[in-house]
Amino acid sequence: MLIAIGATVWLTGLPSAGKTTLALALAERLRAEGHRVEVLDGDEIREFLSKGLGFSREDRHTNVTRIGFVAQKLAANGVKVLAPVIAPYADSRAAVRERHNAAGTEFLEIHVATPVELCSERDVKGLYAKQAAGEISGLTGIDDPYEAPENPELRIQTQGHAVAESAAELHAFLAERGLA
Repeated sequence: MLIAIGATVWLTGLPSAGKTTLALALAERLRAEGHRVEVLDGDEIREFLSKGLGFSREDRHTNVTRIGFVAQKLAANGVKVLAPVIAPYADSRAAVRERHNAAGTEFLEIHVATPVELCSERDVKGLYAKQAAGEISGLTGIDDPYEAPENPELRIQTQGHAVAESAAELHAFLAERGLA
């Protein structure tokens, strides 16, 4: 039996913080429990929905609000939406929250709080190495701003924790709210 209480779980954090890895682990568990789940990965969205946008503040805001629009529509229809998206600016995340609030749809901001040093070690896309070599600029958290959430619904510290531990922490949080 499918459980059809929707919500958007927005995972924000630095590049290589573990947002997508955490979202995929949680999605697997939620699906096994019978929830309808969709992962709106920031990289995939940039490739398909926001192709052509750059990394200026305005383009980043447009990308985030597009993802927020899709997330809210899905959540309003009973889907648990996991959105692992950097979303570096607080005002962009606030705009997404406001869209959800106006529609009466649950929005939970989760800060995947991984220190930049650990993100640089993980460097799954090679971005930190390219930035250090001067091949790219505008890397969020290095030479472009990242405004960490001041009051997220949950802050997950990934340093020293296995993916399964972090996913269990997030699952327990959702269960407390009647969403898992």
